[in-house]
Amino acid sequence: MDGTIRILGRHILSRGNGLLERFDVARKRFDGRLQSIIREIYDTGDGAAILLYDPSRSKVVLVRQFRLTAFLRDGRESLIEVCAGRLDGEDAENRIIKEAEEETGFTVRNPRRLFEAYTSPGVFAEKLTFFAAQYTAGDRNGKGGGLADEGEDIEVLEPTLDEALAMIDKGEIVDAKTILLLQYAKRAGLMRGDDALSQNQAAVR
Repeated sequence: MDGTIRILGRHILSRGNGLLERFDVARKRFDGRLQSIIREIYDTGDGAAILLYDPSRSKVVLVRQFRLTAFLRDGRESLIEVCAGRLDGEDAENRIIKEAEEETGFTVRNPRRLFEAYTSPGVFAEKLTFFAAQYTAGDRNGKGGGLADEGEDIEVLEPTLDEALAMIDKGEIVDAKTILLLQYAKRAGLMRGDDALSQNQAAVR
């Protein structure tokens, strides 16, 4: 808070998988005028997402799973995504390693933290930490598929990066976090190996 924003009221509307609250806010506009606004914010906790990539085969690991929102909105039976999950109080790196192994069956080593981003800040409080990690075919030590007792039913896919990017163009991949990581992989030249990623991160610094 910098003195230009005041929270006048905060009301819990619902507690379930997350917390839905209504906020009454007073703020000074960019032109100096005062305004009062009401916003509803849904907080399900922060999360992490990771792109597993194999430069030797130009492959990436994606998962396909049922998403009720996509079904209700567009009639899609499933979405194709990178591996992701909620932190549930854990460190982002440790959590995404576990989540990736549960969902994909691949052992994850040395994930690189890339950036953080809000997913839809107008309504959702969630902020994701994005990672990338190299893998090989020999790193698969389980079938993946997620946790059945959590209702997960996950199919593991291994397209090439170019195939995955083409899926964006064709509307087959419509998940924002997945599009971000695939586009990052192309721009940063991840398929040329870790050196390209290291050079890119050094340039950003």
